[in-house]
Amino acid sequence: MSEKLQKILDTQGWVLADGATGTNLFNMGLEAGEAPEMWNEWHPDRIKALYKGAVDAGSDLFLTNSFGGNASRLKLHGAEKRARELSRISAEIAREVADTAGRDVVVAGSMGPTGDIMLPVGTLSHADAVEIFEEQAHGLMEGGADVLWVETVSAPEEYAAAAEAIGNVGAPWCGTMSFDTAGRTMMGLTSTGMVEMVEGLAHKPMAFGANCGVGASDLLRTMLGMAEANPTQPLIAKGNAGIPKYVDGHIHYDGTPELMAKYAVLARDSGASIIGGCCGTMPEHLAAMRHALETIKVGQKPDLTTISDQMGAFSSVSDGTGDAPAPERVRRRRRT
Repeated sequence: MSEKLQKILDTQGWVLADGATGTNLFNMGLEAGEAPEMWNEWHPDRIKALYKGAVDAGSDLFLTNSFGGNASRLKLHGAEKRARELSRISAEIAREVADTAGRDVVVAGSMGPTGDIMLPVGTLSHADAVEIFEEQAHGLMEGGADVLWVETVSAPEEYAAAAEAIGNVGAPWCGTMSFDTAGRTMMGLTSTGMVEMVEGLAHKPMAFGANCGVGASDLLRTMLGMAEANPTQPLIAKGNAGIPKYVDGHIHYDGTPELMAKYAVLARDSGASIIGGCCGTMPEHLAAMRHALETIKVGQKPDLTTISDQMGAFSSVSDGTGDAPAPERVRRRRRT
């Protein structure tokens, strides 16, 4: 594990990651359909403000603005030949913010999915996927990323391609998948299946887990499943700030800072060591999460009823593993 990240884990026992990228950038003026990665060049001041917002709120680790910065995704905007360059710029801005933070802060180079479906179902070959990820990985490391951070992947084949690419670059990395279909990824992988898959990789991530998905309750249930499989690496939990709702022409997430503070503690007690937010998570959420992690002692592992009581109902009866269903509950107003 990178020395800086390991030092924070050893000192605190946990790492507070950052929150949303897209939600914050839309609040800064990003238009629907616009490539956020172009803002690394067009509006570096706003990207710097994005990063600084997380650091000032207490994040120990933040992701670069490069989620869709691979050639496959950038092709939609006619910028496929700029994948390495735009990723490098995103990391350079991040490096500046981290180096002036006055404390240890980890720059994690974000690498999202290609957006293509891999063979034999789709058209993307393993070799092409490796090439796409490797190009972006080079750019992020050239820009000064401490670690690479694969996120929101659904297919184990794509996760494996990213792992191989990063291994070719020789970089440390972390990687999360999105469990949003009755406790499984869109391609059917379960929480325990991910633990088994990671164990079989030649270039293993330093830490792995789940991000995004349906809501915080479901993500916490996924963390319990991973923890019960006894992984050898630290676990990552990056849940959404509540459930999205369409309000006044904009997507709004209903999770309050108080709710996300409860989520952070439950994530830690469920077995996660690296804890952050995903969609809808703003600096005020992160500040509340940090305060909770610093002031509330580690508790017992929560059961499913405790999670649903504090965070709201699960979106599905089962998490896709085992025979014991989650308790069915009527969705109600969440406690704050």
